[in-house]
Amino acid sequence: MRVDAHQHYWRFDPVRDAWITPDMRAIRRDFWPHDVAPLLRAAGIEAVVAVQADQSIAETEFLLALAAQYDFIRGVVGWIDLGAPDLNDQLARYRAAPALKGFRYIAQAEANDFLTQPHVVRAVNALGTAGYSYDILVYPRQLAAAVTLVTSCPSVSFVLDHCAKPAIATGDLASWRADFARLAQLPNVSCKLSGLVTEAVWDRWTTAELTPVLDAALDAFGAERLMFGSDWPVCLVAAEYARVVAVVENWAAVLSTSEQAAILGETAQRVYRLVISPQSPSTQPHV
Repeated sequence: MRVDAHQHYWRFDPVRDAWITPDMRAIRRDFWPHDVAPLLRAAGIEAVVAVQADQSIAETEFLLALAAQYDFIRGVVGWIDLGAPDLNDQLARYRAAPALKGFRYIAQAEANDFLTQPHVVRAVNALGTAGYSYDILVYPRQLAAAVTLVTSCPSVSFVLDHCAKPAIATGDLASWRADFARLAQLPNVSCKLSGLVTEAVWDRWTTAELTPVLDAALDAFGAERLMFGSDWPVCLVAAEYARVVAVVENWAAVLSTSEQAAILGETAQRVYRLVISPQSPSTQPHV
């Protein structure tokens, strides 16, 4: 079962989605599951995980509604306010939403020590107690805080998004590599091979520039804790979907069959507890 562990969908709002700047004109529009469905079929991708892009409860509800409509959305990583006083009550209400597998709070926009703050640690531990994973979205400068958080939450399943956004465009991987490897030493963390093309120079990146990051991720995490994610449609500012898939496929081609299977689907299926039917899911919406 081939899985894309990181996709987004949205109704574009230039105010709410101010992070989509004018130079990202390729994605300044609506993106829906039916837009990506033919690309999934062409790439042999049978299931996806939809990840929050907006920091709101409405975003979580939006993604859950799409998961109920489209068979291939097998998991949702929603948003929740880590400082909410009624956090446990909110989590209890989500028990009726089996597609919801985890949560993400966009920590990259916060102070370097945000993930170490007591209320964040308490909240993330509560997510784990409720059976949810937590996606870590940080820059390299915040990896040390991520190590502290994961160490403080040993029973929580964590997923590091985009390999923590190494500075591929400048070639400065040294400041990223050490803390990235430290995080990988913690067994309850997996890592997404996602979002790399947008960390390179968008209009002239090469596979050779991405390979050191992919190699470092394999060395640090092992194939059994790596998963492919396209970061569609954000990736479109730098590459079409098929090219993003091909980068990881071609890089992994020299690995064993079992390692390729882990990276291209099995890790995501296990970590996000995806329910996969015996037959391949349809990429058409329910009617």
